[in-house]
Amino acid sequence: MYHSTNFDSWIEQNEAYYESKSISPENFSKFPFKNGLNKGDIILLTNHKFPEIGDIMVFNADARHPLIHRVISLDPIATKGDNNLAQLPIEKSISESNVLGKSSVRIPLVGWVKLIFFEPFRSPSQRGFCS
Repeated sequence: MYHSTNFDSWIEQNEAYYESKSISPENFSKFPFKNGLNKGDIILLTNHKFPEIGDIMVFNADARHPLIHRVISLDPIATKGDNNLAQLPIEKSISESNVLGKSSVRIPLVGWVKLIFFEPFRSPSQRGFCS
């Protein structure tokens, strides 16, 4: 969900992909958290089993941790990480039973309180943004 540039630069780089999903830059600019999320942000979820296009949703994906990605399709429910070049196979058809909720509030940087104690102990390949 991390954007390495400002919104205008980011959408310019990703416009073709989202337009192929019928999501225009104007639509995207109205989405919640249009600038993505950053490592260290705390996200509060609402128990929202019926996401809307553009929501940032948390779901179980048979991975080590739940994924938090943006909804790009409703039939089937599908997501894509804003910082990913393409969808992951597990994002293309998400069962409603795997939806944990949608992001409703972002509290920037507060999560770093925990991360500064754990990040140094992670292997170098696991450190940094979106890892």
